[in-house]
Amino acid sequence: MAQETTETSPLTENFRVGVRIPPFYPEMPGLWFSQMEAQFTLANIRTDETKFFYVVGNLDAQYAAEVEDVISYPPPADKYDKLKAELIKRLSASREKKVKQLLMHEELGDRKPSQFYRHLLNLAGPGVPEEFLRTIWTSRLPSSTQAIIASQSKTDLTELAELADRIHDVVGTQCWIYQQTE
Repeated sequence: MAQETTETSPLTENFRVGVRIPPFYPEMPGLWFSQMEAQFTLANIRTDETKFFYVVGNLDAQYAAEVEDVISYPPPADKYDKLKAELIKRLSASREKKVKQLLMHEELGDRKPSQFYRHLLNLAGPGVPEEFLRTIWTSRLPSSTQAIIASQSKTDLTELAELADRIHDVVGTQCWIYQQTE
């Protein structure tokens, strides 16, 4: 442990942690910035300019081009916040596009029901009523799972998603066994 004497405190501990930069997620820039901010906290990086330059230095050319104006002519203050806001705004799907995807295109696929629920929840964003999301989610589950889930109308959606996973595991196994015996 390195100790350093400063004017404000005679024994201040200084820790140096390297910043581990995750790969940039263009489809989820908000999540990427959350991870970056965790790294900044661990490395005790607080200055706006340092954060700004870390992000700029770690963007691939195609994503830097999306915010070229902010990089080339950063504001005098809050450079990092401006860059973050613009990257998220320019790369994130619009709210309308997400709602349309939620309503029309999303299917369970090979996901567990709880993974599918969290995906729909992310697409829906804040402000979408839980009952609306419940209706969409349950309607896209296999009919055998829907029948059981329908009887659990008072159960919290998160708990319901876990129950659906257990049902899906059992029903999926039975379907596999049935197919093997044919």
